[in-house]
Amino acid sequence: MLSRLMSGSIRSLDREYDCTVRLLDDSEYTCTIQRDAKGQYLFDIICHHLNLLEKDYFGIRYVDPDKQRHWLEFSKSIAKQMKSQPPFTMCLRVKFYPPDPAALKEEITRYLVFLQIKRDLYHGRLLCKTSDAALLAAYILQAEIGDYDPGKHPEGYSSKFQFFPKHSERLERRISDIHKTELIGQSPDTSELNFLQKAQSLETYGIDPHPCKDVSGNPAFLAFTPFGFTVLQGNRRIHFLNWDEVTKLKFEAKTFHVYANQKEDKKIILTYFAPTPEACKHLWKCGVENQAFYKLEKSSQARTVSSSNLFFKGSRFRYSGRVAKEVMEQSAKIKRDPPEIHRAGLVPSRSCPSITHGPRLTSVPRTRRRAVHISIMEGTNINTNCTKHLEDRFFKFPGRREIKGN
Repeated sequence: MLSRLMSGSIRSLDREYDCTVRLLDDSEYTCTIQRDAKGQYLFDIICHHLNLLEKDYFGIRYVDPDKQRHWLEFSKSIAKQMKSQPPFTMCLRVKFYPPDPAALKEEITRYLVFLQIKRDLYHGRLLCKTSDAALLAAYILQAEIGDYDPGKHPEGYSSKFQFFPKHSERLERRISDIHKTELIGQSPDTSELNFLQKAQSLETYGIDPHPCKDVSGNPAFLAFTPFGFTVLQGNRRIHFLNWDEVTKLKFEAKTFHVYANQKEDKKIILTYFAPTPEACKHLWKCGVENQAFYKLEKSSQARTVSSSNLFFKGSRFRYSGRVAKEVMEQSAKIKRDPPEIHRAGLVPSRSCPSITHGPRLTSVPRTRRRAVHISIMEGTNINTNCTKHLEDRFFKFPGRREIKGN
């Protein structure tokens, strides 16, 4: 009898596992799910937890043992996508950046996109000149600590917060000047919206950089944005193709090709080399999904594409979500009282802002949520509960020590 009970208990444990998702405010949400659960189930749990309806812009990212990033595929079993044993740790991130953040229907969605772009700025992915950097940082200050108060904010107060990988005292003073004189009276949601609109105007808005090399062996970063395909070298954008110009995306082993038709029927092929075949496949899938999301009028127009010029050879993939136009149409139908958002103030220990969440799904047992505190003081990391945000830190622009000027 005892052996049967123990056997049943082991089988029960084998059918369930813990999954932790790090949210955009650096808090964590952990739940126990069935072993055969698909990615869509976990994603729905997280969106329910956040009270998020405009969820098509977001995805769940994980990093495999080889430090290769992946987006969780919602139509497939979670356990079968992982290359490690449970418990699993993943991250909620913006997967498709809104072409116009101001057009988002709900403030909760704008707030989450704000957190993502603030993260992009901090990790050196959102490149900008000094004047833009100062304005963006000042918007963050206004949104998270409110109006300048000489009684609370002594000289040099902005130096306690790190908005970029590294910045100068001169930039800190400019951030403080803007915050003190130009943003007084702005509410958090207004400052966040202004931040989003400014970020959206930058060339590197929405990029998720993939490290590659060109045919001459020079390092480059490839990225897909709401507006097209872009290539960066150093801090400069050297190629840009809008989505209407891109005709095919192909890869074989570590080689990635972009086929495009430009003005006057000029056909071009751009070729780059990824670090590994797995990285190249991930790059290709990201490109296929981004092009479908931003270019197509309807999701029914999505077709299965092949990674090779021969359809029966190579990998095949089909984008299965809604497209941007459908997402906007669906958002317009949202009719509810805006969910409450609780923004914790920005403090030197970088205690993360929190959100007032909706009720948990009763079908999800043993849920728990705990804050993860990360010091933003230079050279200090007191986050002992998780890996060092590999999904953010693994890909950085080389030599990106400080925000450059023009």
